[in-house]
Amino acid sequence: MNKGVYVALISIGMAQFLKIPIHFLKTKKWDKGLFFQTGGMPSSHSAGVSSLTTFIALKRGMPTIDFALSLIYGLIVMYDAQGIRRQTGELTLKVNDLGDLVDKINTDKNIAFKEKQPKKLKEMLGHQPQEVLGGALLGILIGFLGHILTKKKRSFLHR
Repeated sequence: MNKGVYVALISIGMAQFLKIPIHFLKTKKWDKGLFFQTGGMPSSHSAGVSSLTTFIALKRGMPTIDFALSLIYGLIVMYDAQGIRRQTGELTLKVNDLGDLVDKINTDKNIAFKEKQPKKLKEMLGHQPQEVLGGALLGILIGFLGHILTKKKRSFLHR
């Protein structure tokens, strides 16, 4: 596997890991399950694509097709993470609240219908713009560090 893929995967893993202490700072509750969930601060989508784009820019240069492809696809991923996926998450919040609303409407009626409670839909799908920005900044940092570390290894091997 090439070094750019390693840098991006490390960046994604780091973003997922950082969600746990950041969530703790906000809520005073540890939730290790956040490591395997989407959404939250920082965005691992943004971290992954921005670290790869940064790595490519430093390794191959900005005038290359590699950089152009990585940048454009990265921007699409980040836009999607905070746009469409965020809207889906907000819609899911509304759908999850519908059951409570129906219960309130039907409190006066005596209905013999027994319905199974469906599982709540996952509400944390997309990202707030600051979560996308946080992931992008983390990714740029990790892409830069990845480039520096692989550059040092390369120059060491040529001695």
